[in-house]
Amino acid sequence: MATRSPGAPSALRDRLVARLAESMARPLPEATPRVIQGPVQLPGKASAVVGIRRAGKTTFLHQIRREHERAGVARERLPYLNLEDEQLVGITAREVGLAVEEHYRRFPALRGRETVLWCFDEIQLAPGWERLVRRLLDTEKVEVALSGSSAALLSREIATSLRGRGWTVVIHPFGFGEYLVHHRRPLPADPGFLAPAERSALEHSFIEYLGTGGFPEAQGLDAVTRHRLLSDYVDVALLRDVVERHRVSNIVGLRWLSRELLGNAGGLFSVERFHAALRSQGLAIAKGTVHALLAALEDCFLVRTVWVDTRSERRRMVNPRKSYPVDPGLIPVYDRLGSANIGHALETAVLIELERRHAEVAYVRTRDGFEVDFLARWPEGGETLIQVCADASGEATAQRELRALEAAAREYPRAARWLLTATRDGVPTERPPGIEARPAYEWFLSRPS
Repeated sequence: MATRSPGAPSALRDRLVARLAESMARPLPEATPRVIQGPVQLPGKASAVVGIRRAGKTTFLHQIRREHERAGVARERLPYLNLEDEQLVGITAREVGLAVEEHYRRFPALRGRETVLWCFDEIQLAPGWERLVRRLLDTEKVEVALSGSSAALLSREIATSLRGRGWTVVIHPFGFGEYLVHHRRPLPADPGFLAPAERSALEHSFIEYLGTGGFPEAQGLDAVTRHRLLSDYVDVALLRDVVERHRVSNIVGLRWLSRELLGNAGGLFSVERFHAALRSQGLAIAKGTVHALLAALEDCFLVRTVWVDTRSERRRMVNPRKSYPVDPGLIPVYDRLGSANIGHALETAVLIELERRHAEVAYVRTRDGFEVDFLARWPEGGETLIQVCADASGEATAQRELRALEAAAREYPRAARWLLTATRDGVPTERPPGIEARPAYEWFLSRPS
C-alpha cells in the first residue's frame, strides 16, 4: 500500500489554502442563470447540487455565490474549493478541514459572528467528506453547498451520513426557457398570446432546441462537432460514474445497454428481453448484472426510466419500463437506424421538464390496451395525464391520441388531461371537452403547475 511522504499533508493543505485565496480574488464567472423550482437552500442543511456531468453544476455553485455577493456578502464569506483540481489528487476530508481552520485563522472575525457559505465542488473526491460537512453544520455558523456527479453519491449518502441534514438540488441541461436566455432570444411574457411573427420565431427556436438539446457547451456548435462532444460526455460518464464508481467489469454489456437506451428514446425496455438478446449474441451476462448496470446509468443521471402506473407490484415488475436519455440532444448521437424524429425528442424534453418540476411520473396502460405517455402527480397535489405528439393535426392521429386520453380518464377521473404538440399547427382542430391541447413550448414557458 502506498504511503504519503511526511510533507505531503502540509503540501496539500498549502495548495488548498492557495485555492481558497484564489477563490476570493478571482471575479465570479458570469453565465446563463439557472432556474430551479423550489428552494435551493434550507436553514441547517447542506445543499447537494447533483446531476449529469457537464450540465452546469459548478456554474450553479458560482451562481449561488454571485447572488450572495450581490446581496452584500463579503467575498471572504464565500470560499470555494474545486476538489477535482489535479493538484489536489489524494485529498482527504482531514486536509479540507485543516484548510477550513486556516481560513478562520486568517479571518477570525467571521467565526461565530458571520455566516460563511462554504462551496465544495466534486466533494466525493475527499473521502470522509460527510463527517466534515456534518461537523461544520453542527459547530459553525455556516451554509454549505456541495456538488457531485452521481445520484447515488449524494442522495443516498447524504440521507445516511448527514442524518437528515442534506437538501438535494438537481441540475439538468438547459430547459427551453434557459435555452432562449442563453441565446439571447426573447422570452415571451405570455407564450399563448403572440403575434404570428413572434410565434414563428419561437417555434423555430423550440424545434432547434429539441434537436440541439440543452448541454451548455454544445450550444452554437455544428452537428458533427456537437455529436462528438456529447459522445465524449457519455464516455466519461460511463467510465468515471459507472465503471470506476460501481466497479463494473462487464464493459461490453454496459456499452450495449447504454446504446440501447440512448438510441431508443421513449421505447419500452425489458431487462428480461435485453438479457435474452445479449445471450443470443453469445455475451455472457447475468440478469442481475443487467439490473445493476441499469441502476448505475440512472444513478449518474444519463438515463431516466418510467414505470407503468399500478398498485400491483407484480404488474409493475412484469410490464416493461420506458427509457429516455437525460437530454434530447443525445438522441441523434445514438440513433443507429436514423429513425429519430421530433416526437422522440419532444417526449424526452417533456419528461425532463416534469422532473424539473418535481413531479412523480409514470406511464399509463389502460385495461383496454391504450397507452398514455405520462401520468404526472404534482408535489402540491393533483395529477395530470399527458399525451405527447409532435403533430396531431391529422384526423387519424388526433383520434388515436385523444382516444387514449379518454380511455385513461375513465380510470383516472380526477386527472387533468393534456395533449402537447411541437407547434400550434400540430394541435387538433377538434377535441372532446375536458382535454387541453396546446403547443408544448407554451407549457415549458409557463409557471409550474
